[in-house]
Amino acid sequence: MISRLAGAVRSVATVHPLRVAIDGPPAAGKTTLADELAAVLREQGRHVIRATIDDFLVPRAQRYRRGRYSAEGCYFDAHDRAALCRVLLDPLGPGGDRRFRHAVYDSDTDTASSPPPMTAPADAVLLFDGVFLLRPELLDRWDLRIFVSVPFEETVVRARVRGTAPAGSAADIERSWRDRYIPAQQLYFATARPTDHADIVVHNAQLQRPTWEYRGL
Repeated sequence: MISRLAGAVRSVATVHPLRVAIDGPPAAGKTTLADELAAVLREQGRHVIRATIDDFLVPRAQRYRRGRYSAEGCYFDAHDRAALCRVLLDPLGPGGDRRFRHAVYDSDTDTASSPPPMTAPADAVLLFDGVFLLRPELLDRWDLRIFVSVPFEETVVRARVRGTAPAGSAADIERSWRDRYIPAQQLYFATARPTDHADIVVHNAQLQRPTWEYRGL
C-alpha cells in the first residue's frame, strides 16, 4: 500500500513543492504512515519535508482555556493554523518563495519556536500529518489529501497500549479520549466532513492489513 501511495504522490504534478495532508483521528497511524511513505519517496530520489501539526500547537494555557477536557477547545483552540499557512503551506504553494519553517512551537518548553528558515527544492514533497487538516480554512492549501480512517473505539484501545496522554495515567488516557479527542473528532466530522474531501482514504483498523480507497485527484 505504501508503494501505491508513493505512486499517487508521483502522479500529482505541480510547479511548486507538493503539499500532502495525512489527516485522521489520534492514534490512527498517521505518523507511521507518513514516515514509511517518506522513506519510500526518499529511496526514489524525492526530497521530502516531514512536519506535523504537533509543532503548530499554541501554548498550553491557550489550548486549555475552555478546560483540559473540552472538545470545543481541542477543535477550535489547540492549533495555530494562521502560522501553519504563513510559515509553511503558503511559502511552498503557488507563488511562494519556498522558504519555510517546519515548526512554531516547542512542546518541551511550552514556548514559541523559531527554527531557521530553509529553502525547499521546487520538486520537494511535504508530508504533513495531524488532526483536523481538512477543515475549510486549510482545505485549499493541500495538493493531495489522505485521510487515515480508524473506528474511534479502536483509537482508544491503541491509546491505552501506547500510554499516550498528557499525564500518562490509564484513567487520564480514557478521559482524554472520551471527553476531548473523540467528541472533537465528531465535531470535525459534523462540520467539515473530512472524508468527503479526501483524495485517498486509508482504512487502518487492522494495522497489518490496511486498505485504501482512491477517490480521485
